[in-house]
Amino acid sequence: MQFADFWYIVALSDQLKPNTVLARSLLGEWLAIFRAEDGQAVALRDRCLHRNSRLSAGKVCRGALQCSYHGWIYDRNGNVIAVPAEGDSFKPSQQRRAKCYATKEQDGYIYVRLADDLSEDFHPFSMPHYQEPGWETVRVINRFANNVTNCVENFIDIPHTAFVHPGIFRTSRQQKLEMIVERCNGSVLVEYRNETSNLGWYSRFLNEQGVEIKHSDRFYMPNITCVEYKMGDNRHLFITSQSIPETENSTLVYTDVTYNYGIWNKLARPFVRWTAQHIIQQDVKILGIQGETIAKYGTQFYHTPADTIHVFVESIRDAIARGENPRQLPHQSVKVTFWV
Repeated sequence: MQFADFWYIVALSDQLKPNTVLARSLLGEWLAIFRAEDGQAVALRDRCLHRNSRLSAGKVCRGALQCSYHGWIYDRNGNVIAVPAEGDSFKPSQQRRAKCYATKEQDGYIYVRLADDLSEDFHPFSMPHYQEPGWETVRVINRFANNVTNCVENFIDIPHTAFVHPGIFRTSRQQKLEMIVERCNGSVLVEYRNETSNLGWYSRFLNEQGVEIKHSDRFYMPNITCVEYKMGDNRHLFITSQSIPETENSTLVYTDVTYNYGIWNKLARPFVRWTAQHIIQQDVKILGIQGETIAKYGTQFYHTPADTIHVFVESIRDAIARGENPRQLPHQSVKVTFWV
């Protein structure tokens, strides 16, 4: 198994308009993304075979991509179908073919998979309740100067929230919490207990009755986190992030905040968007600081029991990096007490 076996978001469906070319980076590979004549997304290596220009600087001509340097034209499969300098003497050749990658479109996202020879045919992750009646989704995109592992750990880490997002999303109260952390089948599953409040600005709105919150965090290999809060009827929230590895230390994160607040759904939308983006920008800052420190001193962490989630996530991603199947890691379940 390798990271290239999985599907990764490269664009919002709405971003990829007809006659548009998008430049993207994925696992260090440069991509040119456009739509063919039938509207299907196409992903080619962002390199013209002729003189090594960037295809993403070109233009779409009737569903084919024309390089901006000498006008070579590539079809949806990467075949060179026209060379202006050769005129009527042009003949197609299998040797003149750009690298082409598999694409899929799902839940308003364009996905690309880099691998050709697969250990397993995975599918893109299904975003919870996307466009279902009674649910609203706010979608934001942010770039982090850090790697995927550190990003996903941050997104399902409670202890940092009281210090990075004080007042907005938790405040340090030394409240005793419990969690059951389970590593199973390439995933990390976390269930929390004893949460009733301390959710920041909107605590009264989100949990007016002060009932125990049903809160779970999930990590799905290799790059997906899903946080779920349920606080009684019509107070149900999912925060799902897909962390896209552009390069070793640049991660583009697509986040869906999908919620059911009943009659408040539409009214809450601008507040949900502003709060989500504000919190994420605080995470962008702290993860940037962490990335700089790692670049200078290396990755050596001193773990506490509250970091069990991190340990399990790292074990799964490290297994993939070694070419192993993380589903073969031992099933572990740990009960942890910690304070926030």
